[in-house]
Amino acid sequence: MSTCSTVSLDLDEPVAGTAATAATWLLLEQPGPWGAKALTQSHLDPALGRALEAAAEGTGVRIALIRRPGRHADCDRSAPRRVYAAHTTPGSVWLRTATTRDPGELLGLDLAALGRGEHHGFDTLLRGRPHTGAPLALVCTNGRRDRCCALLGRPLAAELAASGVEGVWEVTHLGGHRFSPTLLVLPYGYAYGRAHAPAVKEVLHGVQEGRIVVEGCRGNSAWERPGQAAELAVRRAVGEDAAQALSVVRTEGSAPRWEVTVAHVDGRHWRVGVAQGASLPARPESCGSGLGTPARMDVVEVRALAVAAALAG
Repeated sequence: MSTCSTVSLDLDEPVAGTAATAATWLLLEQPGPWGAKALTQSHLDPALGRALEAAAEGTGVRIALIRRPGRHADCDRSAPRRVYAAHTTPGSVWLRTATTRDPGELLGLDLAALGRGEHHGFDTLLRGRPHTGAPLALVCTNGRRDRCCALLGRPLAAELAASGVEGVWEVTHLGGHRFSPTLLVLPYGYAYGRAHAPAVKEVLHGVQEGRIVVEGCRGNSAWERPGQAAELAVRRAVGEDAAQALSVVRTEGSAPRWEVTVAHVDGRHWRVGVAQGASLPARPESCGSGLGTPARMDVVEVRALAVAAALAG
Protein backbone atom coordinates (compact mmCIF):
# COMPACT_ATOMS: atom_id res chain seq x y z
CA MET A 1 0.00 0.00 0.00
CA SER A 2 1.30 3.47 -0.90
CA THR A 3 2.29 5.80 1.90
CA CYS A 4 0.96 9.36 2.17
CA SER A 5 4.35 10.77 1.18
CA THR A 6 4.55 8.54 -1.91
CA VAL A 7 1.11 9.64 -3.07
CA SER A 8 1.91 13.32 -2.47
CA LEU A 9 5.15 13.03 -4.42
CA ASP A 10 3.49 11.14 -7.29
CA LEU A 11 0.85 13.89 -7.51
CA ASP A 12 3.55 16.58 -7.42
CA GLU A 13 1.84 18.40 -4.55
CA PRO A 14 3.56 21.77 -3.97
CA VAL A 15 5.28 22.27 -0.62
CA ALA A 16 5.41 26.08 -0.49
CA GLY A 17 3.16 27.58 2.16
CA THR A 18 2.87 24.43 4.27
CA ALA A 19 5.25 25.08 7.19
CA ALA A 20 4.10 24.95 10.81
CA THR A 21 3.53 28.45 12.18
CA ALA A 22 5.61 29.56 15.16
CA ALA A 23 7.28 32.88 15.87
CA THR A 24 9.38 31.12 18.51
CA TRP A 25 10.40 27.49 18.97
CA LEU A 26 11.11 26.03 22.41
CA LEU A 27 12.88 22.67 22.22
CA LEU A 28 13.51 20.28 25.11
CA GLU A 29 15.78 17.24 24.88
CA GLN A 30 13.84 14.10 25.81
CA PRO A 31 15.46 10.76 24.90
CA GLY A 32 13.45 7.58 24.90
CA PRO A 33 10.26 6.68 23.06
CA TRP A 34 7.71 9.25 21.91
CA GLY A 35 3.99 8.76 21.50
CA ALA A 36 1.79 10.49 18.94
CA LYS A 37 1.27 13.37 21.38
CA ALA A 38 4.84 13.47 22.57
CA LEU A 39 4.57 16.12 25.27
CA THR A 40 2.17 13.88 27.18
CA GLN A 41 3.13 10.50 25.72
CA SER A 42 6.84 10.14 26.38
CA HIS A 43 9.02 9.67 29.43
CA LEU A 44 8.51 13.36 30.16
CA ASP A 45 6.13 13.82 33.08
CA PRO A 46 2.71 14.01 31.35
CA ALA A 47 1.45 16.56 33.87
CA LEU A 48 4.38 18.79 32.92
CA GLY A 49 3.67 18.21 29.25
CA ARG A 50 0.03 19.25 29.67
CA ALA A 51 1.03 22.33 31.65
CA LEU A 52 3.53 23.39 28.95
CA GLU A 53 0.94 22.91 26.22
CA ALA A 54 -1.53 25.07 28.12
CA ALA A 55 1.05 27.75 28.85
CA ALA A 56 2.08 28.00 25.19
CA GLU A 57 -1.48 28.41 23.88
CA GLY A 58 -1.83 31.69 22.01
CA THR A 59 1.72 32.87 22.71
CA GLY A 60 3.31 32.22 19.31
CA VAL A 61 5.59 29.63 20.91
CA ARG A 62 5.65 26.06 19.62
CA ILE A 63 7.10 23.47 22.01
CA ALA A 64 8.66 20.25 20.74
CA LEU A 65 10.84 17.47 22.08
CA ILE A 66 14.18 16.61 20.51
CA ARG A 67 16.67 13.76 20.80
CA ARG A 68 19.92 12.79 19.16
CA PRO A 69 19.75 10.47 16.14
CA GLY A 70 20.19 6.77 16.78
CA ARG A 71 18.96 4.32 19.38
CA HIS A 72 16.50 5.85 21.76
CA ALA A 73 17.22 4.40 25.17
CA ASP A 74 15.84 6.48 27.99
CA CYS A 75 18.24 8.59 30.02
CA ASP A 76 18.90 9.25 33.64
CA ARG A 77 16.01 11.51 34.68
CA SER A 78 18.46 13.78 36.51
CA ALA A 79 20.96 14.04 33.62
CA PRO A 80 21.39 17.48 32.03
CA ARG A 81 19.12 18.11 29.06
CA ARG A 82 19.65 20.54 26.25
CA VAL A 83 17.09 23.31 25.79
CA TYR A 84 16.89 25.65 22.81
CA ALA A 85 14.78 28.72 22.19
CA ALA A 86 14.72 30.31 18.74
CA HIS A 87 12.89 33.40 17.48
CA THR A 88 12.39 33.37 13.72
CA THR A 89 11.00 36.81 12.77
CA PRO A 90 13.39 38.48 10.30
CA GLY A 91 15.21 41.42 11.81
CA SER A 92 15.10 39.93 15.30
CA VAL A 93 16.28 36.35 14.75
CA TRP A 94 18.10 34.68 17.62
CA LEU A 95 18.92 31.20 18.90
CA ARG A 96 19.65 30.63 22.60
CA THR A 97 20.70 27.47 24.39
CA ALA A 98 20.79 26.19 27.96
CA THR A 99 20.82 22.97 29.94
CA THR A 100 18.56 21.86 32.75
CA ARG A 101 18.35 18.92 35.10
CA ASP A 102 14.73 19.72 35.88
CA PRO A 103 12.43 20.18 32.85
CA GLY A 104 9.87 21.63 35.27
CA GLU A 105 11.97 24.80 35.19
CA LEU A 106 10.42 25.58 31.82
CA LEU A 107 7.12 26.34 33.54
CA GLY A 108 8.79 29.43 34.97
CA LEU A 109 9.34 30.90 31.50
CA ASP A 110 7.25 33.82 30.29
CA LEU A 111 6.19 32.21 27.03
CA ALA A 112 4.32 35.30 25.86
CA ALA A 113 7.57 37.24 26.11
CA LEU A 114 9.42 34.50 24.23
CA GLY A 115 6.77 34.66 21.52
CA ARG A 116 7.37 38.40 21.19
CA GLY A 117 11.07 37.75 20.71
CA GLU A 118 12.29 38.60 24.22
CA HIS A 119 14.89 36.13 25.53
CA HIS A 120 15.92 37.88 28.76
CA GLY A 121 13.72 35.60 30.88
CA PHE A 122 15.10 32.48 29.20
CA ASP A 123 18.65 33.65 29.89
CA THR A 124 17.90 34.54 33.51
CA LEU A 125 15.90 31.47 34.47
CA LEU A 126 17.91 28.81 32.60
CA ARG A 127 21.26 30.58 32.36
CA GLY A 128 20.78 30.75 28.63
CA ARG A 129 23.38 32.01 26.20
CA PRO A 130 23.71 32.48 22.44
CA HIS A 131 24.08 29.28 20.42
CA THR A 132 27.37 29.68 18.59
CA GLY A 133 27.64 26.28 16.95
CA ALA A 134 26.33 24.92 13.67
CA PRO A 135 22.73 25.63 12.60
CA LEU A 136 20.19 23.20 14.01
CA ALA A 137 18.81 20.64 11.57
CA LEU A 138 15.63 19.21 13.10
CA VAL A 139 14.31 16.13 11.31
CA CYS A 140 10.84 14.85 12.16
CA THR A 141 11.09 11.15 13.06
CA ASN A 142 7.98 10.51 15.15
CA GLY A 143 6.59 7.34 13.65
CA ARG A 144 3.79 7.30 16.22
CA ARG A 145 2.29 10.30 14.46
CA ASP A 146 2.92 9.01 10.95
CA ARG A 147 4.96 6.07 9.74
CA CYS A 148 6.50 8.15 6.93
CA CYS A 149 8.33 10.20 9.56
CA ALA A 150 9.94 7.01 10.87
CA LEU A 151 10.53 5.30 7.53
CA LEU A 152 12.04 8.37 5.88
CA GLY A 153 12.99 10.76 8.68
CA ARG A 154 15.05 8.41 10.84
CA PRO A 155 17.35 7.28 8.04
CA LEU A 156 17.89 10.90 6.99
CA ALA A 157 18.80 12.00 10.52
CA ALA A 158 21.11 9.00 10.91
CA GLU A 159 22.81 9.63 7.56
CA LEU A 160 23.41 13.29 8.36
CA ALA A 161 24.83 12.49 11.79
CA ALA A 162 27.02 9.66 10.46
CA SER A 163 28.47 11.95 7.79
CA GLY A 164 29.61 14.43 10.42
CA VAL A 165 26.91 17.09 10.04
CA GLU A 166 26.70 18.99 13.32
CA GLY A 167 23.50 20.23 14.91
CA VAL A 168 21.32 17.30 13.82
CA TRP A 169 18.41 16.40 16.09
CA GLU A 170 15.29 14.32 15.77
CA VAL A 171 12.14 16.28 16.57
CA THR A 172 8.63 15.22 17.50
CA HIS A 173 6.43 17.08 15.04
CA LEU A 174 6.75 19.57 12.19
CA GLY A 175 3.43 18.93 10.45
CA GLY A 176 2.95 17.85 6.85
CA HIS A 177 3.65 14.13 7.16
CA ARG A 178 2.97 13.68 3.46
CA PHE A 179 6.06 15.80 2.70
CA SER A 180 8.38 13.47 4.66
CA PRO A 181 11.20 13.63 5.35
CA THR A 182 10.51 17.07 6.82
CA LEU A 183 13.14 19.38 8.24
CA LEU A 184 13.25 22.63 10.21
CA VAL A 185 16.44 24.68 10.21
CA LEU A 186 17.18 27.15 13.00
CA PRO A 187 17.85 29.96 13.68
CA TYR A 188 16.01 31.33 10.63
CA GLY A 189 13.01 29.00 10.90
CA TYR A 190 12.68 27.77 7.32
CA ALA A 191 11.11 24.34 6.88
CA TYR A 192 11.77 21.88 4.07
CA GLY A 193 9.97 18.89 2.64
CA ARG A 194 11.03 15.74 0.78
CA ALA A 195 14.50 16.38 2.12
CA HIS A 196 17.55 14.25 1.29
CA ALA A 197 21.05 14.45 2.70
CA PRO A 198 22.86 16.33 -0.12
CA ALA A 199 20.11 18.95 -0.24
CA VAL A 200 20.10 19.34 3.54
CA LYS A 201 23.86 19.88 3.54
CA GLU A 202 23.42 22.59 0.90
CA VAL A 203 20.68 24.22 3.01
CA LEU A 204 22.86 24.18 6.13
CA HIS A 205 25.86 25.54 4.25
CA GLY A 206 23.65 28.37 3.04
CA VAL A 207 22.40 29.12 6.55
CA GLN A 208 25.97 29.35 7.82
CA GLU A 209 26.52 32.05 5.19
CA GLY A 210 23.21 33.78 5.96
CA ARG A 211 21.51 32.46 2.81
CA ILE A 212 18.21 30.67 2.25
CA VAL A 213 17.82 27.85 -0.28
CA VAL A 214 14.31 28.01 -1.75
CA GLU A 215 14.34 24.61 -3.47
CA GLY A 216 12.14 22.27 -1.44
CA CYS A 217 11.31 25.05 1.03
CA ARG A 218 7.92 24.96 2.75
CA GLY A 219 8.22 28.46 4.19
CA ASN A 220 9.34 30.49 7.17
CA SER A 221 7.53 29.53 10.36
CA ALA A 222 7.34 33.20 11.40
CA TRP A 223 4.51 33.75 8.89
CA GLU A 224 1.06 32.30 8.39
CA ARG A 225 0.66 30.11 5.33
CA PRO A 226 -0.27 32.84 2.80
CA GLY A 227 2.74 34.87 3.94
CA GLN A 228 5.02 31.86 3.64
CA ALA A 229 3.99 31.31 0.02
CA ALA A 230 4.23 35.02 -0.79
CA GLU A 231 7.70 35.47 0.68
CA LEU A 232 9.07 32.45 -1.19
CA ALA A 233 7.49 33.71 -4.43
CA VAL A 234 9.26 37.07 -4.06
CA ARG A 235 12.55 35.31 -3.36
CA ARG A 236 12.18 33.37 -6.59
CA ALA A 237 11.01 36.37 -8.60
CA VAL A 238 13.94 38.63 -7.69
CA GLY A 239 16.59 36.04 -6.90
CA GLU A 240 16.92 37.10 -3.25
CA ASP A 241 18.62 34.58 -0.95
CA ALA A 242 19.74 36.74 2.02
CA ALA A 243 18.18 35.18 5.11
CA GLN A 244 16.68 38.30 6.72
CA ALA A 245 16.13 40.43 3.62
CA LEU A 246 12.34 39.97 3.37
CA SER A 247 9.45 40.43 5.77
CA VAL A 248 5.71 39.99 5.48
CA VAL A 249 4.40 43.38 6.59
CA ARG A 250 0.70 43.10 5.76
CA THR A 251 -1.81 40.37 4.93
CA GLU A 252 -5.25 41.47 3.77
CA GLY A 253 -8.25 39.30 2.99
CA SER A 254 -9.31 35.87 4.12
CA ALA A 255 -9.63 32.42 2.63
CA PRO A 256 -9.70 31.74 -0.23
CA ARG A 257 -7.87 34.92 -1.34
CA TRP A 258 -5.26 37.16 0.26
CA GLU A 259 -3.18 40.16 -0.75
CA VAL A 260 0.19 39.94 0.98
CA THR A 261 2.68 42.80 1.11
CA VAL A 262 6.32 41.72 1.29
CA ALA A 263 9.01 44.26 2.12
CA HIS A 264 12.76 44.21 1.48
CA VAL A 265 15.21 45.75 3.93
CA ASP A 266 16.32 48.07 1.10
CA GLY A 267 12.85 49.63 0.88
CA ARG A 268 11.36 47.71 -2.03
CA HIS A 269 7.84 46.28 -1.63
CA TRP A 270 5.75 43.73 -3.51
CA ARG A 271 2.06 42.92 -3.49
CA VAL A 272 1.50 39.18 -3.82
CA GLY A 273 -1.85 37.59 -4.58
CA VAL A 274 -2.30 34.22 -2.91
CA ALA A 275 -5.27 31.94 -3.52
CA GLN A 276 -6.24 28.92 -1.47
CA GLY A 277 -7.04 25.92 -3.59
CA ALA A 278 -7.82 22.28 -2.95
CA SER A 279 -5.26 19.62 -3.80
CA LEU A 280 -6.90 17.28 -6.28
CA PRO A 281 -7.41 14.42 -6.75
CA ALA A 282 -8.14 13.46 -3.15
CA ARG A 283 -5.22 11.94 -1.27
CA PRO A 284 -4.43 10.89 2.32
CA GLU A 285 -3.07 13.76 4.41
CA SER A 286 -1.33 11.21 6.62
CA CYS A 287 -0.91 7.45 6.64
CA GLY A 288 -4.00 5.72 7.97
CA SER A 289 -6.30 8.70 7.36
CA GLY A 290 -9.09 8.89 4.83
CA LEU A 291 -8.84 10.71 1.55
CA GLY A 292 -8.91 14.48 1.67
CA THR A 293 -8.19 17.57 -0.39
CA PRO A 294 -5.58 19.49 1.66
CA ALA A 295 -5.46 23.24 1.14
CA ARG A 296 -2.69 24.58 -1.07
CA MET A 297 -1.37 28.12 -1.37
CA ASP A 298 -1.18 29.21 -5.02
CA VAL A 299 0.59 32.46 -5.86
CA VAL A 300 -1.34 34.13 -8.66
CA GLU A 301 0.50 37.47 -8.90
CA VAL A 302 3.73 39.13 -7.78
CA ARG A 303 3.69 42.88 -8.40
CA ALA A 304 6.38 45.39 -7.46
CA LEU A 305 5.02 48.50 -5.73
CA ALA A 306 6.18 52.05 -6.18
CA VAL A 307 7.61 53.54 -3.00
CA ALA A 308 4.69 55.94 -2.49
CA ALA A 309 2.14 53.15 -2.92
CA ALA A 310 4.03 50.92 -0.50
CA LEU A 311 4.14 53.63 2.16
CA ALA A 312 0.44 54.38 1.68
CA GLY A 313 -0.39 50.69 2.17
